[in-house]
Amino acid sequence: MDERLDRAPCGYVTITSRGVITYANQAFLDMVGYSKDDVLNHHMESIMSMANKFLFHTYFYPFIQLYGHVDEMYLTLKSNKGENVPVLLNGKSGEGNQTELIECVFVKMSRRIDYEKEIRNAKREMEEAYRVKNEALEKLEALHWDIEAKQEELIRLNAKLESLAVTDTLTGLKNRRYFIDKLDSHIESFLLSKVPFSLLIMDIDHFKKVNDTYGHLAGDQVLREFAQIIKEHSKETDTVARYGGEEFIILLPEADEAQSKQAAERLRKSIEHASWSHCPTTVSIGAATFTPEDTNISILAKADKALYTSKSKGRNRVTHFADIKESL
Repeated sequence: MDERLDRAPCGYVTITSRGVITYANQAFLDMVGYSKDDVLNHHMESIMSMANKFLFHTYFYPFIQLYGHVDEMYLTLKSNKGENVPVLLNGKSGEGNQTELIECVFVKMSRRIDYEKEIRNAKREMEEAYRVKNEALEKLEALHWDIEAKQEELIRLNAKLESLAVTDTLTGLKNRRYFIDKLDSHIESFLLSKVPFSLLIMDIDHFKKVNDTYGHLAGDQVLREFAQIIKEHSKETDTVARYGGEEFIILLPEADEAQSKQAAERLRKSIEHASWSHCPTTVSIGAATFTPEDTNISILAKADKALYTSKSKGRNRVTHFADIKESL
């Protein structure tokens, strides 16, 4: 196999559908301290503790069979010295030599998240259950359900973490990272369909004055209220995000130049006439519509330049980049 794969910065193993190891790269062998002769044609579970065997058998195989892959599964392998080797496992089913193979990638983990302490306790209890033969069946049955409950909770927590990773915690809007991903996706669609889309960059006018006059807690409240207003006055298909500081950004699918101006003006008026907790607030808006010559960088630069024009002309106004071009 490719020497680069053999020396990849992660362990790579292929196993049969029954768990027999057919290939292990050198990175994996170094991770667990075994030679190829020690692991090839041996069962994957042979280098796991009893509790991990149970977890691997009751979670990994069913997930592979149902979905064809397993993502971010935490396991502890046993090295040739009997030491614990905590790893993160990703697995994917495939075909090789007319025999179904499962490709596994192992990344060594130096730390465990706090939640896994409960999983380790459950593992210790399962190991004890295996040692006590007379009570093994009862305890394993109870622990089986406990593990399933914890796996469901782990899946729920992972989903929550994924949501937090793309959410601005102060305003509850999507964050810049999420917006850039959406922008790239719309650009790909545009290259196929040629259907235009636009984006708006908004900057709260004189926001520093709000912080200086009323304090940062009041400033945070203004940001939350601002986010709520633009969310309520945007379409469900729009992508509304906090771009950074007091700047916000909205992606308008299938919106041409005229439609983007109309949407921006509606938002500007809604903000100007809204009821605010501390002081009246207005917004400057820069708009740009994607063209075949644009990239993700250029469209943002155009909207940002239009925003700068709105601010330089007195704020509380909307400027589309096309208007700047026409005035040049």
